[in-house]
Amino acid sequence: MRRVAITGLGVVSGLGTGEAAFAQALFSGRSAIGPIRQVDVANLRFCNGVEVAGFAWGDEREQSLYDRFALMAGAAAEQAIQASGLPAGDRTAVVTGSCLGGNHVEDASYRELYAECRTRFHPLTIPRIMENAPASLISHRWGLRGPCYTVATACSSSSHALGQAFWLVRSGQAEAALVAGSDCPFTPGILRAWEAMRVVSADTCRPFCRRRSGMVLGEGAAALALESWESALRRGAPIRGEIVGFGMTADAYHLTQPSGEGAARAMRSALADAGLTPSAISYINAHGTGTAANDPVECRAIAEVFGAPGPAISSTKSMHGHTLGAAGALEAVATVLALERGLLPPTVNFLEADPECPGDHVVNASRPAPLEYALSNSFAFGGLNAVIVLRRAPAR
Repeated sequence: MRRVAITGLGVVSGLGTGEAAFAQALFSGRSAIGPIRQVDVANLRFCNGVEVAGFAWGDEREQSLYDRFALMAGAAAEQAIQASGLPAGDRTAVVTGSCLGGNHVEDASYRELYAECRTRFHPLTIPRIMENAPASLISHRWGLRGPCYTVATACSSSSHALGQAFWLVRSGQAEAALVAGSDCPFTPGILRAWEAMRVVSADTCRPFCRRRSGMVLGEGAAALALESWESALRRGAPIRGEIVGFGMTADAYHLTQPSGEGAARAMRSALADAGLTPSAISYINAHGTGTAANDPVECRAIAEVFGAPGPAISSTKSMHGHTLGAAGALEAVATVLALERGLLPPTVNFLEADPECPGDHVVNASRPAPLEYALSNSFAFGGLNAVIVLRRAPAR
């Protein structure tokens, strides 16, 4: 099996757009959580989120064809492709992940139908809504004609996409792949739906903290360019890191409550796929939503796999929010940056340790650390778990 290099990164986030801005905010521990502006939230139980202010991307035709979530994926993909010089053609795959799809267009269409009693929709309503729109946009724009598809597994969507793209390249089914995750949840219907679940914080996101009160929604996109190690060396491409393992499991337990057992099996499966023992892992970018249910279960699963004290743990959702289907890709980018720098991003907004959340938590400030291997965890409603194992790029 072939080694798989990461040769390009792209980010569109309220924490920062572009790798440099994102990294600066990430490692300085700046939380981007603030008032939601896109939607009137006066009558909601929560008013804060992480928005990408002033976002615009694409030519006039693309802006007419695609929903906001697809355009964000395109913007992140452009950054990754430009940084990588990713080759076009029949051997380059596109795999994307999204939880919500084109819900801005969908929400507006429902309003036109039920509130305004319109009987005619825009002729491209379906292509704008479909979850695979980012995959099609990226394939069309850059001439990537290999396997092209979208994964929709709620909040683990883009981790599943990244893992499957990794397997495509490692097995030789593709020579290279562009992976992107994107979601934009700030519409009246989606916010009302999240309000009904009673898992969104009324103030801020405090993962693993005893005084946590829930998650905070964010929008955004992230992209990673992957290719075989041999191809990257041959092209002289910048190798930013390496994917060495992927594991995925299902809890088969509960629609919204995690079991922990499935998460532990996913981490073990990823380690086995990488040929590593637990002691090799120095850092885990946790799923870490800040909800009452997720955080203790995830910490116990980590302790079951790695023992005590185990690897350092942080949740960057405390800064960029929970970006749903984009979360796995965005947090994989954060993990690559951590490995490159030998610097652990923090869990911010942390006030008080919770005995129900054991572990070596990196709180409120970045921490230098020697890093070789790290995990990025994604766990989704439906009991779906995806874990990526990443390795620091060797000196060249």
